[in-house]
Amino acid sequence: MKKVTASGKTIEEAIEKALVELNTTREEVEVQVVEEPQKGFFGLFGGKPAVVEVELKPDSVQEAMEFLNVLFVKMGVEVDIVVKAENRETIFDLQGEHIGTLIGRRGQTLDSLQYLVNLVANRNSDGFLRIRLDAENYRERRKQSLEQLAERLAKKAIQTKKTVKLEPMQAHERKIIHTVLQNSKGIATYSEGQEPKRYIVINPK
Repeated sequence: MKKVTASGKTIEEAIEKALVELNTTREEVEVQVVEEPQKGFFGLFGGKPAVVEVELKPDSVQEAMEFLNVLFVKMGVEVDIVVKAENRETIFDLQGEHIGTLIGRRGQTLDSLQYLVNLVANRNSDGFLRIRLDAENYRERRKQSLEQLAERLAKKAIQTKKTVKLEPMQAHERKIIHTVLQNSKGIATYSEGQEPKRYIVINPK
């Protein structure tokens, strides 16, 4: 993070000088007053200026990207990160060869990376920042796969009149199943078990 020290007749004047040097705005910095201004003898001699340290606030998205890039180097994987904005989320779209390694079995590696990235992004953030990791459009493909699975198993539960238990899933994937089947007639869905082995039950009415 870039930090400068500036002085002026007043604290505000010192801050303004620092902002000009950093080429930024007051909202983007943190200010620490090093010395208060002091008036001289009879306002003429021995006065001291105000001294401040002004530091740029960390860019959470940039910090998260740098964390991933260092991690990818250690993993020996060449990856380009394309940043996108969608609703209230920031999306890191991972592109490159051997991306499957970063997705992992049913997205488990991708989910783990996403968890770590959000920890890094929010450690210095004033508000909560949500970063979603995607690779080769995996999130959308997985969503479609889960929706098809939900509809297929719902039909099975109705036809056999037996309860169907799905394999353990993360919360965001369980939400997809619940959402698809929430208006389906003849069945009810609910979750059982403890994380990380919590799973969905499709129960015929």
